[in-house]
Amino acid sequence: MYIKREVYRKLIQWKNSKRHTTLEVNGARQVGKTYIINKFADENFRHKIYINLFELSGSQFMACYKKAVDWQPGQGVRPKAPLHDALKMYDEDFSDTEDTVVIIDEIQESAEIYNRIREFTRQFRCRFIVTGSYLGRIYEPEFRYSSGDVTGIRIYTLSFEEFLLAVDEELDQSYQKIETEQDPEVYERLKEKYDCYCQIGGYPSVVRTYIQTHDREECRSELVRIIDTFMNESIRYFTDVLDTQVFTDIFLSVCRILSREKKGLEEDSISEELQKLGTRDYSSNISKAVCNRAISWLHFSGIIGFCAKITEMDILNFKPGCRCYFMDLGLASYYLERMGAKEAEIAGTLNENFVYINLKKRQDFPEEIAFEMPAFATYKGGEVDFLVQGLASAVRYVLEVKAGKNTGNTARKALENGKANRLLYLKGNTKGGVDGKIETIPIYLLEKYRF
Repeated sequence: MYIKREVYRKLIQWKNSKRHTTLEVNGARQVGKTYIINKFADENFRHKIYINLFELSGSQFMACYKKAVDWQPGQGVRPKAPLHDALKMYDEDFSDTEDTVVIIDEIQESAEIYNRIREFTRQFRCRFIVTGSYLGRIYEPEFRYSSGDVTGIRIYTLSFEEFLLAVDEELDQSYQKIETEQDPEVYERLKEKYDCYCQIGGYPSVVRTYIQTHDREECRSELVRIIDTFMNESIRYFTDVLDTQVFTDIFLSVCRILSREKKGLEEDSISEELQKLGTRDYSSNISKAVCNRAISWLHFSGIIGFCAKITEMDILNFKPGCRCYFMDLGLASYYLERMGAKEAEIAGTLNENFVYINLKKRQDFPEEIAFEMPAFATYKGGEVDFLVQGLASAVRYVLEVKAGKNTGNTARKALENGKANRLLYLKGNTKGGVDGKIETIPIYLLEKYRF
């Protein structure tokens, strides 16, 4: 079952670009990287070579590579193009033409191959795509990043719009023309689908399970399988027993932070907050280094994302990494339930997490909003959920994620005092509306909103 993905358009843009670069595709495990890249390659190139460094094809290619580069002085003529030779040995039909694409999946498994990216770009006419689920490894000393030779694309789990198109094409058509839609039933149906999306998330295999069964328990089982796969594959990168245990248990600690009232962290950083929680759990001292390693691994593996703090609405007082969110709502829902959070608390947290993910995507290629990461802000003793500034418009927004009649006094105060240009309310049960500088929209329409 094919699920249409928006990232396909970005892949086409890369292929058609006049800049000859290697494409680096990042994204969490099981988000559909391998499927969409192979589909793109099959539909846009005459010849494809696929190598997965996790699998047998990777072992076979590395054997060819070792043979091609294993030259010592005094052993005859030095090979002029060992990488070409390796690819030719691996696939006798290989031809270095613009109609050929070479895909190297899970490239983080070989620093030696990763460090050849510059050669991929500069010595070949054919195109290279490298992917990784655990690209946090490339920050280890043996890896060298060739930034000028790489175009980076991150693939996320399905957005709400992608989810909607997959599960209810007719309702998606109404969603696309919602600006002129007056039928209250459409808004109710969209809210129902949004609530479902918040519960099951956007992993492609989970969404396929939902389409096939409409059984949320089956969806939850598939999500647990994905979590188990990630945990089992990650643990092999953690050698210390304590490190492994902290990494395994850190998900619930992230949920504890997410579930708190928005009064800011007690400590100066996520690692310090998690260190305190970890010490409490283990009744022993957990080092900040251990917590940092676990957090970094979750971040670079695409499981969590960081949120910054802007003090007193002053963008110059920008402090990164003060909160974190899950990068998939299904994951957030699962761990919030495991933590024992109340239903209303879960709903509010998931709404906020939904907004975070959407803002994070808008800071990727092509960039739409400012700041290096999404940010919340403090102002005169209170907080606004998110502070957003459009790149093209320079218009500054305060965003309030509301479920009820809470008016967001801090956000209104910031607007009235000229700290923001517009106030955007995101609510579940509303058709939206505009009142001067204050705009209200259904939260599930955020993906269509342009800053």
